[in-house]
Amino acid sequence: MKTNLTIVALGATLLVACGPSEAEQKAAREKAIQDSIAAAAGAEHTYTVDPTASNVRWAGNVTGSKVYGHFGTVALNSGSFSVKGGQLATGTFEVNLKAITPLDSNYAPDGSKEGTKAALIGHLSTGDFFQTDSFPTATFKVTSVEGNTATGELTVKGRTNTEKVTDIAITEENGMAKATGKLVFDRQKYNVAWKHFIKDAVLSDNIELEISLSGKAAQ
Repeated sequence: MKTNLTIVALGATLLVACGPSEAEQKAAREKAIQDSIAAAAGAEHTYTVDPTASNVRWAGNVTGSKVYGHFGTVALNSGSFSVKGGQLATGTFEVNLKAITPLDSNYAPDGSKEGTKAALIGHLSTGDFFQTDSFPTATFKVTSVEGNTATGELTVKGRTNTEKVTDIAITEENGMAKATGKLVFDRQKYNVAWKHFIKDAVLSDNIELEISLSGKAAQ
């Protein structure tokens, strides 16, 4: 009987001796924690855009006249984007071309026959520009991302072309995220073809956009 007890005790001692050391157990726990953090950081998170907290700022330049350009914002209708590893993965948004707000001061006083802010807003809605009765919205959809540049499809006045959003920056915190970037497109590709009535005044073909999307994590 004594011999059997000795054998059992010896076996138990060997099992303990062959098990992981305290240092090995600590290293395993730390690795598990780091793996968990890495998995969380590498996960893809989708955010629904809040139109009231987001905006698209536009600018168009005119040379050769007393008016040197206009800038303002256009309201967003909807959008979403996803982030993986701190970088943009996918995204899409729609703007309301009937909600264009000029913010510059290059206008004649209200009530003037021409050159007022209201006149510009009205002109932008015509076929010279965006023809908003027929095409009230414009959209952008990301098709690929490389670094801080996204390639996608921009649709304006029913015409779709490939464009790039550059200088993309992403911030994430507490279930919220913000994505910003710049997009410059040639208006002529979308039949936004108005020409200034002053011969030497030229409206730049490039329309510059600064995009700022704020979103909440999708449920």
